[in-house]
Amino acid sequence: HCSDRVLDCMGKPHFSIYRRFYKRFYELNKKFGMDQYLVPYMISSHPGSTLEDAIELALYLKEINYHPEQVQDFYPTPSTISTCMYYTGLDPRDGKSVYVPKSPHEKAMQRALIQYKNPKNYDLVREALIKAGRTDLIGNGGKCLIRPPKRVNASRGIKVSPDSRKNTDKKRR
Repeated sequence: HCSDRVLDCMGKPHFSIYRRFYKRFYELNKKFGMDQYLVPYMISSHPGSTLEDAIELALYLKEINYHPEQVQDFYPTPSTISTCMYYTGLDPRDGKSVYVPKSPHEKAMQRALIQYKNPKNYDLVREALIKAGRTDLIGNGGKCLIRPPKRVNASRGIKVSPDSRKNTDKKRR
């Protein structure tokens, strides 16, 4: 993950440590003429992860141009701190409350955000962005995760995006 709060729940070092490792790894690969890659292991809906955290992760993946084909949904496993958090909503190390995504629909939205490029996930990603108040990430700009929805132009029977309809209206004037 890239959210330090979620990484704390996972018992992992903060994201700045990973960024330094990532940079050094590729520097050494270049220096020694090696062709090696890091393949991040993605997990969705871990205790502590909110929709906002999943969006933050999706934006980071966009930044590094990484589009994971496989994502592991969190499921509780015996004898782990994460499972304790999942069932109690508390971090056993300090007793503080931890947000736990439990509904299958929210879990699906968090997973879809990590795989925002997959066309099958469009509706879930859009719903998650709207729910999180991040409609700024729906559009044609470089920072957007998804494009605006296409609408059917009933008079012509073709799909058009809201942006292209504005351009067409301007041309008619």
